[in-house]
Amino acid sequence: MMTQHLNLKGAQRLAVGFFGCIVFALANFYAGAAERINLAGTWRFELDRQDAGVGEGWHGRVLKERLRLPGSLQEQGFGDPVTMETQWTGQIIDRSFFKDERYAPYRQPGNIKVPFWLQPERHYVGVAWYQREVEIPASWQGKRVVLRLERPHWETTVWVDERRIGSRNSLGTPHEYDCTAALTPGRHRLTVRVDNRLHVEVGINAHSVSDHTQGNWNGIVGVLELTATDPVWLDDLQVYPDVARRRAVIKARLGNLTGRSGSGTLTLTARSYNGPRQHRVPPVTVPVSWTPEGGVVECEYEMEEDALLWDEFSPVLYELTAALEGRDEGRVLRHQREVSFGLREVKRQGTQIALNGRKLFLRGTLECNIFPLTGYPPTDVAAWKRIMRICQAHGLNHLRFHSHTPPEAAFQAADETGMLLYVEAGVWANSGSSVGDGRKVDAWLHEEAARIFRVLGNHPSFIMFSAGNEPAGKNQNRWLGDFINYCKGLDTRRLYTSGAGWPMIPENDFHITPEPRIQAWGGGLNSRINARPPETVTDYRAFIQRAAAPVVSHEIGQWCVFPNFAEMPKYKGWLKPKNFEIFQDFLKQNGLAPMARAFLLASGKLQALCYKEDIESAIRTPGMGGFELLDLHDFPGQGTALVGVLDPFWDGKGYITAAEYHRFAGPVVPIARLPRRIFTTEDTLQAGVELGWFAPQDLPQGVVRWRLRQGKRELATGTMFTGPLPTGICSPVGQIEVPLKGMPAPAKLNLELAVEGTPYANDWDVWVYPAKVDVSVPQDIHWATDLDSAALAVLERGGKVLLNPPPSAIRGDALGRVQIGFSSIFWNTAWTRRQAPHTLGIYCDPRHPALADFPTEYHSNWQWWELVSRAHPFVLTGTEATFRPLVYAIDDWFTSRKLGLIIEAQVGRGRLLACAMDLNTDLEQRPVARQLRRSLLNYMSGPRFKPAHRWTPADVQKLLRPPSLMEKLGVRVSRVSSEHPQHPGKLVVDGDVQTLWHTPWGEEAPAFPHWLVLEFQQSATLRGVTLTPRQDNNKNGWIREFAIYTSSDGQNWGTPLMRGTLSADANPKELTFPAPVQVRYLKLEAVSGFDRQPFASLAELTVW
Repeated sequence: MMTQHLNLKGAQRLAVGFFGCIVFALANFYAGAAERINLAGTWRFELDRQDAGVGEGWHGRVLKERLRLPGSLQEQGFGDPVTMETQWTGQIIDRSFFKDERYAPYRQPGNIKVPFWLQPERHYVGVAWYQREVEIPASWQGKRVVLRLERPHWETTVWVDERRIGSRNSLGTPHEYDCTAALTPGRHRLTVRVDNRLHVEVGINAHSVSDHTQGNWNGIVGVLELTATDPVWLDDLQVYPDVARRRAVIKARLGNLTGRSGSGTLTLTARSYNGPRQHRVPPVTVPVSWTPEGGVVECEYEMEEDALLWDEFSPVLYELTAALEGRDEGRVLRHQREVSFGLREVKRQGTQIALNGRKLFLRGTLECNIFPLTGYPPTDVAAWKRIMRICQAHGLNHLRFHSHTPPEAAFQAADETGMLLYVEAGVWANSGSSVGDGRKVDAWLHEEAARIFRVLGNHPSFIMFSAGNEPAGKNQNRWLGDFINYCKGLDTRRLYTSGAGWPMIPENDFHITPEPRIQAWGGGLNSRINARPPETVTDYRAFIQRAAAPVVSHEIGQWCVFPNFAEMPKYKGWLKPKNFEIFQDFLKQNGLAPMARAFLLASGKLQALCYKEDIESAIRTPGMGGFELLDLHDFPGQGTALVGVLDPFWDGKGYITAAEYHRFAGPVVPIARLPRRIFTTEDTLQAGVELGWFAPQDLPQGVVRWRLRQGKRELATGTMFTGPLPTGICSPVGQIEVPLKGMPAPAKLNLELAVEGTPYANDWDVWVYPAKVDVSVPQDIHWATDLDSAALAVLERGGKVLLNPPPSAIRGDALGRVQIGFSSIFWNTAWTRRQAPHTLGIYCDPRHPALADFPTEYHSNWQWWELVSRAHPFVLTGTEATFRPLVYAIDDWFTSRKLGLIIEAQVGRGRLLACAMDLNTDLEQRPVARQLRRSLLNYMSGPRFKPAHRWTPADVQKLLRPPSLMEKLGVRVSRVSSEHPQHPGKLVVDGDVQTLWHTPWGEEAPAFPHWLVLEFQQSATLRGVTLTPRQDNNKNGWIREFAIYTSSDGQNWGTPLMRGTLSADANPKELTFPAPVQVRYLKLEAVSGFDRQPFASLAELTVW
């Protein structure tokens, strides 16, 4: 094979002189364009359930069934109905579907419905054969003939008549077969075997293959065609832009089937075709030659000083036409190829990524192969343009393709709209797979990366690449570092990283890591949004300063919303929302069907404000590279993750518009740094003002106007003037100070910042409460923390009781106590093993007289943080269908229980109002609780306190639980050998089986034995203990061998009171001591576990 490196400066000058001749000559090259036969249409077809077709020679027989390609066999009614024995491609974390009585109706034949993901009408994993006849015209004699299958799923093998052509197993690029020797003029039988089993360990959860999103379909979509070219052809054509020198380096590969050397010319022309003006680059012609094996040409193509650059704001594209002409034994050879490219370069610039020298702030979301109508992704540009324009309307400039590579139409759409793409090679090497451990996936990744760069590398939108998502493997760091270097050696046109999520290794051009986001995996109620009062000052600068490369935050958000049952009629294709049918049934069974829309809208408002804070935290971080949302639209798999403000069809749900989202996620975002959101009339509102400026150019100067409003009434305004501000970062602008004395109170106010002369603005809600509020209880109201005899006596006399029990006194149900934080549910409780919080915010009628003196909307807003944080709602299962709480806690859709934070009822001859939020402690420091207390007392004192429903004292008592023996004995965990910050030892005595103690995990995890010490308020006589393993369908840390010690001083333990071995199941373990024993301190020692992991866990330890 011959390699030629040419500098075209002289050739270009010559070409300009003969421009008219070259244009005339180019007209002749159209004869060199490939001839095509479209293979779309009806094909013969058969399922090969036993994989016997190769051995039995199915390629040589006429197949029996019929279907249409492009398409999948499942969407056309082939395959099997879903049963309880269906073998899914994808991990199922919560397996309660298979045993829980609630799901029994959905396990019945004829009514199978699964809650994990959208359910296919037909399921099939295995081999299928597709076949048709083709007629090759006489004009193709002597031509090179190629079969192109744009998007098969997955492995294909091709026969022409009796000849096996070969096999391909790419997931992200077309399968192409050189059929020259077999497809001679005349009629032939073309047979394609498609196998969608996982022969390479890309990971059962990878979105390139799994049932979580697209479904593991079998078929071929996109373009199916035969093409014919002359036997010397342009096999590859790559364009490497050189922005600084306004030129392109052209790298071409010539193919040759003649078996002879030869020579000819290559003519290059380029023109812009979608910019503000048209730019035609003068054409050039260069000599080329080839050996019997082919040839390689590399040349520099000058594009002139006025060449147009490609950028997210000005995505100017050029079409390069390369026309090859030569001769072989007197025969004229011609071939022409066109590629689209953009003149751009992407590089690292400190801790950010730069495009053409301009710092970027990536504002991205994920695309996870979610296409419910077909399962497979679209192969037309229009469909992808719609998605990208929706993303841009919400302010985003970036898409990450999670563990898959989309069809080329997605790249073309991104090129034309200016979206910036991060692409992964179809791998999520985790949950049974790994990289760097010698599996087949290691070699496959090298092959797939090379294929992706060859087919898709010219697209300017393709700026980032990695092997896949969240890799596993004990050798992953070394292997991935080598893989990155391999990719850089193949193609220098983009940036590379090890994987989405981790690891952060020196070879990375950028890092994608979950560290800089609000909610860590497993964070539960310890995350900032749930554990700390609301503010807008926190950023991640400390983490960014430690990073040696640009940092993009991994999968931020994951905030859930209640199901939108109104979207169910949209699912008219292969995948059906059987999961929604289950969730809708649960809601109906609990008498809450009329609340579905209200719960959606209320939880959606909370979801949106959680995303706003997550996004703004990233924007206000100096030097941060950007963020990737999970997600702008819903993710239907992994247990059903309703994390989008848009549904899987990219349509809105009715609680936030694209324009509203754009205010806090767009290219210009005003930022207010508020140390707090809750004030009294004795405070001064202080806010630092900044401007996230990610526009095409620096801002020479500007004006930021601010105003503080109550509704439409302006209370204070001001103006700030900015000097020059660089693009790509968030810069300080000024400071706001507003004394709040004399302001309306109690009131919700709104602080808005707007950039004068532009549409860019942003706003934040704050609350002002009276500095002094009378919290005394009127004489005609009895305040109670328990339904004790005094409270019952008041009710019996016809009096009024306000019941405000502590959270620990509120009863849960079989699942434990319902844990509330401020935030919405993270991802979903099925996949996170019931990670708290378990609720989706509040819903109320703000016009209800009980809330007359408490400013609120119908949904959670930041003032509710003080009230709901660490609260436990009343579980109202079994109450009358017409009974409605004054304030709902919106339950998880997997349970859809009726939950109340404020309820009222007639009890006996009296009237009761019960509040599950603490209105009794530390009121001097809690203005929100103080105000709600006052509002409820005013309501109870007035004439409108007339509960509609009548309860008995026993009905009320069902909501509460008596103190446990552990509480009566004052048991606490005084010491632990070690504990994970998110699972401290104290949780084994909190009375909730859904929480747990867990020792640290990871590389520095301490080894067995592990222990914890219980201290009793005073000595007690005990007969035994009960150990309850974790109840979240996870065996990690289950204790096998144990020892129990007692002590009078907590220091001297002596010999064990008892030793033993526990069974490997989640059932509580009741352990009886050899004899009753007096205990002041008790130590449980975990000696070993059931696997080779070094950690221990325990949900509850109770004594008796």
